[in-house]
Amino acid sequence: MKARLAAGETLVGAFANLGSPLAVEAMGAAGLDWALVDLEHGGGHEAALVGQLHAAAVAGMHALVRVEAAERARAGRALDLGAEGVMFPRLDTVEEARAAIRLLRYPPEGERGVATYNRACGFGTRPEAIDEAAERILGVVQIESPAAVDAAPEIARLDGVDVLFIGPGDLSHAMGIRGRVEAPEFRDAVSRVVSAAEGAGKAAGILVNSASALPAAAADGFRMIGVGSDSTLLVQGAAAVAAAARRLAPR
Repeated sequence: MKARLAAGETLVGAFANLGSPLAVEAMGAAGLDWALVDLEHGGGHEAALVGQLHAAAVAGMHALVRVEAAERARAGRALDLGAEGVMFPRLDTVEEARAAIRLLRYPPEGERGVATYNRACGFGTRPEAIDEAAERILGVVQIESPAAVDAAPEIARLDGVDVLFIGPGDLSHAMGIRGRVEAPEFRDAVSRVVSAAEGAGKAAGILVNSASALPAAAADGFRMIGVGSDSTLLVQGAAAVAAAARRLAPR
């Protein structure tokens, strides 16, 4: 996924909130490019992560993880289990982002623990994965506050940061305009983040709430676009069925 984004592709996926390998596999079967297992807000525990990573592999989709916090144990465990990238939430400064990205790199450039008996290294059959990690692991920093928007140009220039990913809910809330993603001040923040990413040769990403929002997000310059989650896609599909049922003749 890191190579595809660097080559200029636009990749569309969804968050995985249900903690269900079957839901992840279903999203892959439907044709999504990536799934991000959400360990910050999702309902699944870290113990359910490996099953979801297996499901993504079966479906041929990229698998990422949003960790609860930028902590060595959390990021390292996700990577050792085979996640292709890590998303770090709520990083407001370049110093915080630099420290987080170090968790994705082996020493001396970073702080990731070295082990070769894990899934990421093929249980010891692929020790070369350690040498390939820096070129393979996707580093995603979320921009979710006005301070992070201000710091976006510096964050984007960090080696190992591949994507600046806007969290519209947190960012609009922090700006005092909760949910008003068409407000001029929010649109200005979007433009600044996209420009910061593009100026550093990196990708910008965002989460939108429906497929109908995809063209606008792409037009804004976003190339890693999440469309809701397994749970929201399920609710949207079920709601459409329920609405159609209510239009039938009274039962």
